[in-house]
Amino acid sequence: MSTPQSQATRLFARVLGPYFVIAMAIYVAQSPDVPALLESFNANPMLPWVTGAFTLITGLVIVALHQEWGNAAAVIISMTGWLTTLKGVVIVGFPGAYDSLGDSMANGTALIVTQGVAVGAIGLYLTYVGWVRHD
Repeated sequence: MSTPQSQATRLFARVLGPYFVIAMAIYVAQSPDVPALLESFNANPMLPWVTGAFTLITGLVIVALHQEWGNAAAVIISMTGWLTTLKGVVIVGFPGAYDSLGDSMANGTALIVTQGVAVGAIGLYLTYVGWVRHD
């Protein structure tokens, strides 16, 4: 038996679900271009800083507005907030480490596709929770 979805969980699911599906479809479709994209991303030192700042604020907004852990969708959304906050801190504070991680992952197209499919599936679930399922 599942617990009812809170209004905040449904609202975040309505935004994050379609975002994950769309972003991961584009990510997988562009997987052969990821190494070149990462190279150009790191060519301008300001770009990682700005990207990290927006990533950090996005994560903090989710953390501030959604700290619920009562069901699968709520856990996914709350974890997304914390992981996005951590990612923003790493991009802004340690761009070299983020660059190295990206480079190590960029050479594995199968890994990119696997990640894309997994996050896309989570996005489909959140889309269902946010737009279809009524508890």
